[in-house]
Amino acid sequence: MLLQALKDSQIMDNEIKKLMIPHEKVAHVQSNNPLDHALLVLIKSGYTAIPVLDTDYKVQGQISKAQILDSILGIERIEMERLHDYKVDEVMSNKVPRMNQNETFGKALMLSINHPFVCIEDDEQSFIGIMTRRSILALIHRHLGK
Repeated sequence: MLLQALKDSQIMDNEIKKLMIPHEKVAHVQSNNPLDHALLVLIKSGYTAIPVLDTDYKVQGQISKAQILDSILGIERIEMERLHDYKVDEVMSNKVPRMNQNETFGKALMLSINHPFVCIEDDEQSFIGIMTRRSILALIHRHLGK
C-alpha cells in the first residue's frame, strides 16, 4: 500500500540531482588526513559518518566515529594519543553507497535502507553531493502527507 502510494505520486522517478545536498555544504575528509582531524570534523558536524574523498574529489569511502574509536580502543582504555598515528584510509570503510546524479529517487531510497547517506557523483565519478536518509524520509513524508 505504501509502495503503491509512492509510485502513484511519481516520486520514484524524480531525479536525485534536485534533491541532494551539494558538496560545498557536505562535511568530508580526505583519505590522507590523520584520524584526529577526521574525529574533529565528525564531532563539529554532528554526523556519525562522512564521505572520504581523494584530492581529485573522487569518493574513496566513508569514515565514522565508531570506526575511529574502534581503532584506538586499548585493552583498558581509549588511547586518544594514538589518533594522530593513523590516517583515514587505514580505518575507513571502502563500502559506500554511490550513484550518478541522473539516476532516480527509487535507487536512492533503496540504498538508504542500510546507509545514513548516499554519495552522488557526476558522469566523471567526481563527488558532487549527498542524499541523506533524513532528506529521503522528509520527501516521502511530504508526498504522503498530501
